[in-house]
Amino acid sequence: MSKIRVVHYINQFFANVGGEEKADYQPELREGYVGPGQAFTQSFGDDAEIVATVVCGDSYFNENVESAKKTVLDMIKSQNPDLVICGPAFNAGRYGVACGTVAAAVKKELNLPVLTGMYKENPGADMFKKEVYVVSTKNSAAGMRDAVKKMAPLALKLARGEEIGSSAEEGYMPNGIRKNFFEKKRGSERAVEMLVKKLSGKEFETEYEMPSFDRVEPGKAITDMSHAKIALVTSGGIVPKGNPDHIESSSASKYGQYDIEGVTDLTEATYETAHGGYDPVYANADADRVLPVDVITKFIKEGKIGSLHKYFYTTVGNGTAVANAKRYATEIGKKLYDDHVDAVILTST
Repeated sequence: MSKIRVVHYINQFFANVGGEEKADYQPELREGYVGPGQAFTQSFGDDAEIVATVVCGDSYFNENVESAKKTVLDMIKSQNPDLVICGPAFNAGRYGVACGTVAAAVKKELNLPVLTGMYKENPGADMFKKEVYVVSTKNSAAGMRDAVKKMAPLALKLARGEEIGSSAEEGYMPNGIRKNFFEKKRGSERAVEMLVKKLSGKEFETEYEMPSFDRVEPGKAITDMSHAKIALVTSGGIVPKGNPDHIESSSASKYGQYDIEGVTDLTEATYETAHGGYDPVYANADADRVLPVDVITKFIKEGKIGSLHKYFYTTVGNGTAVANAKRYATEIGKKLYDDHVDAVILTST
């Protein structure tokens, strides 16, 4: 019996091409397995083999989605595979979106079994878990062994056309498809058992996970704005011309801190937006439309506001993971607190 032919999609980092400085790496087809493909190969044993690996930089894919997707699909198709695996992407946002996009296209356009893996807070998970099988992984590459342990068996099942069990059994994220089955114990008995475990501090697995919402106590209102120190923070991606810190247009992995002391107007020659989720024409023509330095300057002259903080903070909200957004907020908040800022104007798009 011949082995199952597998094509593996990975990014520039896992292909050992480079990090962020190589994120513009164009699609490349390599023979055999590369990087994490070795772990899959070991897990497959004699059942399957990775015949080729497609490598593509995260920024290149996300900034050239349609053309990159076509190129990647052509490369995959050329290998006549029985199965395609994308990632795993863990908590890397752009990588997750790329993996999900490729996986969905493989399923829809090539009609091939496919799966990917990523952390639950990866934006790609929410975008694609109802379209393709997305195995739940840990949030970093340190969880590679655990990810492969779950992805490889499910991949083989998909390739063989075997019946796929529930998300809890197979390790993929719930995709909205429900199947009726008979439990050995009735609901009330299972609920009491879970409650006893919870009260005893023991591990238990809920049958219906409830969403978790942050609740932040609002701060006290500022009574005298004429003496207040105001800071500007934005998720609209406004950056100095040329985007010196290379903040990504989608699924940002960083934020920028920029000095605007003495700046009264964000001109077309000096500022632009790095955001890839809205039409940048108007923001590039006048970045004050997103980050209102000109209006704040006017209010300071009129005595309505005390002063503007010398730094503004910026990132891109487009597809950025919740975990990253929380981390940015915590770091920026501490800096503003240490600089005795009284209030923040947070702008979006």
